[in-house]
Amino acid sequence: MANIQSAKKRSRQANSRNSLKSSQRASMRTMIKNVEDAIAENDATKAKDIFISTQKVLDKLANKKVLPKNAVARQKSRLSKSIKKLG
Repeated sequence: MANIQSAKKRSRQANSRNSLKSSQRASMRTMIKNVEDAIAENDATKAKDIFISTQKVLDKLANKKVLPKNAVARQKSRLSKSIKKLG
């Protein structure tokens, strides 16, 4: 356990940021899963609509440095590629 006041504060900040980022990552995974489910159902219009909102969320998380930008780009690329295969 930290003894210095600034170290205690830094520990509190790290814990609160970690809990926030964890919930953001969980919601992101849910959104990606929704897109993948729509793709599995061969519903291109539903997949496109969900993908647009998912794309916005992914970009925001990348800008906030919750996720690496390259990982976000890779996810978006894979999802859009699979949506384009539907037609």
